[in-house]
Amino acid sequence: MTSSDLDVLIDMGFERERAELAVKKSGGLQGAIDWLESVQDKSLEDLKASAASSSSTAGSAPPPTADNDNPSNIEPPALKPGEVAHSLLCEVCQRKFRSQAQAEFHAEKTGHQDFAESTEEIAPLTEEEKRQKLEELRQRLADKRAGKSDQDKVDQKRNEEIRRKSTKQTQDIKEDLAKKELLKEAAAKKREKQADVAAKEKIKAKIAADKEERRLKAEKEKAEREGRAVPIDDTPAAPVVAATLAATSKPASAYTETRLRFQTLGGNIQKSLPVDTTLFEVASMLQQESGVQVQSFVQNYPKKVFDQVDFGSTLKELGLVPSAALIVR
Repeated sequence: MTSSDLDVLIDMGFERERAELAVKKSGGLQGAIDWLESVQDKSLEDLKASAASSSSTAGSAPPPTADNDNPSNIEPPALKPGEVAHSLLCEVCQRKFRSQAQAEFHAEKTGHQDFAESTEEIAPLTEEEKRQKLEELRQRLADKRAGKSDQDKVDQKRNEEIRRKSTKQTQDIKEDLAKKELLKEAAAKKREKQADVAAKEKIKAKIAADKEERRLKAEKEKAEREGRAVPIDDTPAAPVVAATLAATSKPASAYTETRLRFQTLGGNIQKSLPVDTTLFEVASMLQQESGVQVQSFVQNYPKKVFDQVDFGSTLKELGLVPSAALIVR
């Protein structure tokens, strides 16, 4: 390989040190470019280390011995007297090479090991053929780089899609966990609220019972002082009558669905929902179907406000069975 070929490689954009290694590794411009393409992903340090290792191995390798059992090791016929070797012939693919360096590069690239000297002289390339060959090599190199660039774009797009999908899945998981945490907090607040209400009712009932007991005791003592008969308390009759009237109507526990009418800024919405639907699910449904952002529900009769604390409760637990009218806020 001549210095002009080295200059051509440098002009094509290859580093000088890489081009010099290609000069030593191959014996032709095409072979040098092929070698540079095959090692373009390796660093210059690795290439130098590999070249040094190859030289050391080649220097210490023992001379080949004849092996009659292996046909590939049989020496080719010697040249006849007066004949001069002008090229090297690959016995496997019948390609001819001008120099030993070209043959070695071909052997390294293809694995072919059977070469013989040939008297056929390979005509040198004309200037026009050199320019045409160089243009073909440049075009091949450009096409290969463009193909790699396109593949890089495809890989980058695929990696971006994977990243977006992973991000969306992570966001969905976080949102699901946040909703579950909100339901847990709402349920805990509801239990606390119910416990407070039950404690207050228990205290009220205790106070009322004590007050009634004192009243009855005072009336009894007064009747005894006046010599009258002790009056009989008939107040339990009222709860009995109330229980009798309640028994004539269908209990709320017997319903599996409830009819709800929602009053929004966009108009009224009517829905029939299972009684075990939570108020949080109702708010999510209204937001998805109508775009309504629900902060609370208001019931006019009896007057009640259902806020975020009540969102973990079911419609049945909130007494919105068998029907109810709610104002959305």
